[in-house]
Amino acid sequence: MTAMKLSDYVINFLVSKDVTHVFEVCGGSITHLLDSLYKRRDIQAISMHHEQAAAFAAEGYSRSGGNIGVAMATSGPGATNLITGIASCFFDSIPCVFITGQVNTYEFKFKKPVRQVGFQETDIVNLVKPITKYAVLITEPDKIRYYLEKAFYIAKSGRPGPVLLDMPMNIQRAEIKPKSLKSFRADTFDELYKKTDSNIIKKVINSIKFSSRPVVLIGGGLRLSNAQSELLKFIKHTEIPVVSSLMGIDGFTHDSDAFLGMIGTYGNRYANLTVANADLVLALGTRLDTRQTGTKPETFARGAKIIHVDIDEHELNNKRKADIPINCDINYFLTLINKKISGYDRNKIESWRKLVKGYKKKYPSYSVSSGSKIEPNFFMSRLSEFLPKSSVVCVDVGQNQMWAAQTLEIKKTQRFLTQGGAGAMGSSLAMAIGASFANPGKVIIAISGDGGFQLNIQELQTIYHYKLPVKIILLNNRCYGMVKQFQEQYFNSRFQSTVLGYSCPDFQSVVSAYRIPVWKINQANKIDGTLKKLFNNKRSGFLEINISSNMKVVPKLSVNRPVEDQEPYLSREELKSNMFIDILPEDKK
Repeated sequence: MTAMKLSDYVINFLVSKDVTHVFEVCGGSITHLLDSLYKRRDIQAISMHHEQAAAFAAEGYSRSGGNIGVAMATSGPGATNLITGIASCFFDSIPCVFITGQVNTYEFKFKKPVRQVGFQETDIVNLVKPITKYAVLITEPDKIRYYLEKAFYIAKSGRPGPVLLDMPMNIQRAEIKPKSLKSFRADTFDELYKKTDSNIIKKVINSIKFSSRPVVLIGGGLRLSNAQSELLKFIKHTEIPVVSSLMGIDGFTHDSDAFLGMIGTYGNRYANLTVANADLVLALGTRLDTRQTGTKPETFARGAKIIHVDIDEHELNNKRKADIPINCDINYFLTLINKKISGYDRNKIESWRKLVKGYKKKYPSYSVSSGSKIEPNFFMSRLSEFLPKSSVVCVDVGQNQMWAAQTLEIKKTQRFLTQGGAGAMGSSLAMAIGASFANPGKVIIAISGDGGFQLNIQELQTIYHYKLPVKIILLNNRCYGMVKQFQEQYFNSRFQSTVLGYSCPDFQSVVSAYRIPVWKINQANKIDGTLKKLFNNKRSGFLEINISSNMKVVPKLSVNRPVEDQEPYLSREELKSNMFIDILPEDKK
């Protein structure tokens, strides 16, 4: 029976799972795995310049390509540097496999009451268990097939998420006999998510048919279950308005008349008014967290019956109690609904559709910029016109994220990638790198603020080295704008560390040092011409947008207010005129 090195087996396994790229930073404890990647033609090692960025790149690869992303790091600091990216994958349900090197098993402390035995030894498995679906230290070479198969299965099954395999050096270099390795037998628990009672489906359909003000709220779980086509079929049949959470933004095409924007704390006012006035909310694959519902979830859609569908039963009735909670895969659920919802009368909600379209016209997300002042939402509107078909937009965390989410128009074949639960600044550039390798030939855009851009700025070298045609757009307001806005509202404009103590370099010079073409816009009337240059350039490019440090994300929901009552506040008379249900008295907000 032919023997082979275990690290070679690991790489062969990744190839068998159609993994094309492994994002890594070299280190002594993964040298066997790196050697097994050397000059392979069926899989490529992508050398990043920070392990956090490698984790974000794997996340971007998975989010945009549909396959599992893989990142690899050495023991100790290499492994711990992955943690932020692992957490992001866990909170946003992104299937990724993280492989860490570890000291030889005979150098590992196990249960010894010491802090460390081997150099750079760190018990990464126990560190990441709360933020992974599965994490294991591999100590038996003959179980490598079992652990790999189990890890890949768990990462993609049910509610997806990250897994971690910690591989000691002596395990990596061990000789194994592949044909004698035991496999992992997958459980059939996935089927449990598809066993939806037919009576519940009837109840849902009746609720939809009897509703006069329905709305569909989509979250990140919709795309994770590949339910976009079934949703589109459902909306074409019913013409029910659609709103999204931040993570659901690219789950439904924005050029449809049915799409009415993003809800929540920084949501579009017209989207929040739509969900606030609904008498039925069909929530699909969303956690209904407080950034969607406000800090008093009981005030959210308080006049509506809520049907909440999610693959994770623990998310049902967690924040906002549902009238009909359904633990089910979204794609399967919508397939059943589409088969059984014949005879729906769209005319019944015609007045409702006209009303919510009126909200969108009355409260647009931007005003037209002219002269020297560049209004960020207006810029995002213009950017929408230049986004190529099937492009992937990776957006960082901060004010730039909210301006993009409020105004970018994402069409059917385009993608919008950003972080929700972990919300790590500095993620967009690295995610764009991962997305670029997962989508060869597509235009990838990375949008960032000046603060977040500096956190992983070293990955500009990765973009240059691999000749990736990533378009980088930096909104520079020379401060940490989102926290500054918070300080202005709640800390009497004491801008500690957001303005006082913060600084940024001359980005034009810095990016030029990485041999990437640069442009800069200081005036609104230069936007279109410069965007044309950026996208006509086949190489990577960097565009800096100079905006005022006083620019805010508006509208914004304050603490204890219902979602329909955002700043800048409407007069009580105007708010009443927009509402089907009673507005809450001031003392109850």
